[in-house]
Amino acid sequence: MLFMNKFCKLIGPLLLLTALAVGNLAVAQDEEPLRPEDAYRYVVIDTGDAIEVDWAIEDGYYLYRNKLGFESNTPGVDLGEPQLPEGLPHEDEFFGKQQVYRDHFFVSVPYQVEGARPDTLEFVLKSQGCWDGGLCYPPQKWTETVELRTPPATTKAKLDLGSLGGLGGSEFLPVDEAFKPILIPVDGNTVEVTFQITPGYYLYKEKIAVAAVSDNVQLGKLDLPKGKLKYDEFFGESEVYFDDVFASLPLARATPEAMTLELEVEFQGCAEGGLCYPPTTRIVSTSLPAASVVTDLAALPPRDEPISEQGKLARVIVEGNFWAVIATFFGLGLLLAFTPCVLPMIPILTAIIAGEGKDTSPTRGFVLALSYVIGMAIVYTAAGVIAVAAGAQVQATFNQPWVLTVFAGLFVLLAIAMFGGYDLQMPSSIQSRLAGLSNNQKSGTVVGAFIMGALSSLIVTACVAPALVAALAVMAQTGDYLRGGMALFAMSLGMGAPLLAVGAAQGKFLPKAGMWMVAVKSAFGFMMLGLAIWMLSRILPGSLTLGLWAALVFMTGVFMGGLTTLTTDSNAAQKLGKGFGLLAILYGLLLFLGALTGGSNPLKPLATLRFNAGVMVAEERHLEFRRIKTVDDLDREIAAAAAAGKTAMLDFYADWCVSCIEMEEYTFTDAGVQATLANTVLLQADVTANDEADQALLKRFGVFGPPTIIFFGTDGQQRHGYEVVGYMKAKDFAQHVQKAFDSPAAASMSTQAH
Repeated sequence: MLFMNKFCKLIGPLLLLTALAVGNLAVAQDEEPLRPEDAYRYVVIDTGDAIEVDWAIEDGYYLYRNKLGFESNTPGVDLGEPQLPEGLPHEDEFFGKQQVYRDHFFVSVPYQVEGARPDTLEFVLKSQGCWDGGLCYPPQKWTETVELRTPPATTKAKLDLGSLGGLGGSEFLPVDEAFKPILIPVDGNTVEVTFQITPGYYLYKEKIAVAAVSDNVQLGKLDLPKGKLKYDEFFGESEVYFDDVFASLPLARATPEAMTLELEVEFQGCAEGGLCYPPTTRIVSTSLPAASVVTDLAALPPRDEPISEQGKLARVIVEGNFWAVIATFFGLGLLLAFTPCVLPMIPILTAIIAGEGKDTSPTRGFVLALSYVIGMAIVYTAAGVIAVAAGAQVQATFNQPWVLTVFAGLFVLLAIAMFGGYDLQMPSSIQSRLAGLSNNQKSGTVVGAFIMGALSSLIVTACVAPALVAALAVMAQTGDYLRGGMALFAMSLGMGAPLLAVGAAQGKFLPKAGMWMVAVKSAFGFMMLGLAIWMLSRILPGSLTLGLWAALVFMTGVFMGGLTTLTTDSNAAQKLGKGFGLLAILYGLLLFLGALTGGSNPLKPLATLRFNAGVMVAEERHLEFRRIKTVDDLDREIAAAAAAGKTAMLDFYADWCVSCIEMEEYTFTDAGVQATLANTVLLQADVTANDEADQALLKRFGVFGPPTIIFFGTDGQQRHGYEVVGYMKAKDFAQHVQKAFDSPAAASMSTQAH
């Protein structure tokens, strides 16, 4: 037993060392070490009397403090003793106990010039470091050419508060010595924005911002670390930095070639002695290496700004789990199913199932509905993908007057069949062949339902919603047709999901035979006529459309028995029909009166009328827009609005856009909305024709179709992230407008940290 105890004591440490060695070997096998120039990055700058080296070391790597060395290869420039910060204690098998540097650190190397001051200095850096995975690099030697600055004055300029009204004799550093912004390239698509902060001074986090000087880059969000809370007399409780700051900044670039990056860095800080500096802006630059991949941030709002609904959904498509994307867009489609754009498909499907006759079962109704929905989803998705690939405007493509007229004519023919004008069926010879193959034409009817669903996808294209714009934007800007198309298909299935319940319910509850079936088919006939009017309303004048609605509602009232004489023998159904029919007739007359007086809203036929001294006159309560046609028209109007100190709103409109009409009738007529837009220049681009000028204007803002509303501040800059796509209720719209105009200029390239 004693022998075993001694054996365990001896073998235990050996087993532990073996386990650690195996673990390190596993790490080394799972991960390849970086090249030295990638693991140890630095920026060299001249402060006038010293060379400063700012190091950025990758995670898992370190440099030995005593292996750092610096030399001058330029005659007449002599380097002094480097000022090295304290390192971290470290012990390894290579060099024993050492001090090492990780993450970030700064080295200052003073120098003196004998004779004429050269323009540049060949500065040699020597270093050696290791990787935690078990690799130690050989000594490295790099040479950098540094531009030398004019040396500072012998006596450093200090800010003497004694000269400011006798506030005391304390001295403070100039702002450029208290806070030094530096850029360090991480890779071709990322830089690190660094601030060296002198002890006794601090920076405000919320006052740090960066902007691109040139147009060949677009900045992402500046990822600042968490600061410390401090209360001072200048800004109250704020988040500040007392120590050096390192913030990552992604960027998109126009070209993968190596380039010089210049950024405008804005900051503000204070001295703990009681001085607060004014906001300061400095231009800093660095050499950006070539990029193997050019990052495109155009599809996603890159800065720390408000993100529009479609922007958030685009991010879900690009970054989200594939199945999460499918579930998200299916749910959004389910919500869209209850909008005016999708609801008209219910009577179409109902009419298809009603045509099946008395033998329709819930299963049969569900199969027909499923075929209808799949037809709609496939064509809707294909139309979106093809439109993006061809650069076409998907709404305008499917809302040409001749297309709408043909589709409306199809509904009229279906309505006539429902009224018994003719038997809607295939020729007997075709029916006989299908009967032998598919059990009483059932598969033929399924195919018919699929075709009707495909045609009905035209109805859905009448509306633009954030989910649709997000899917189209991802396909257009990233070329990811798979994710964008699947999101569009999932949304289509979501829109059609309620129709599956309608199909099953119709199969169960639809009257099977008798006069009820005749009445139901006639009702479907009126629904089909209503759909025809609804389709034509996209291209017909509003008053003419209202007149058609008046005729339809009036005839529906007559059909229900509104003009039928009742007798003492009339049953309850006849009396109810008489009552509701008479109400429909009266409503039809009101619609007709509204059409004669220039009205266009079936829900508010007399909204344009008011009484003044007993006389009925027209009242205009709609917003007055200035119509623009071209990009030049827009630029001129925006400039004029900015010169007058006014905000501006651009509304993309089309006659065939259903949601545009909703915005006109229900949102823009609201008193609260009009009050919010009182100091706003209202611009409207009518893209009904979809000609070259319309397409250029749509392309200017990356708009896929109306209704889309864009806001501009008093500075003439677009308020990115506040775009409105689709219909929005009046109260929500008024609040949204207020936020848009109260926001900072989102069009600027600045990145604000909050």
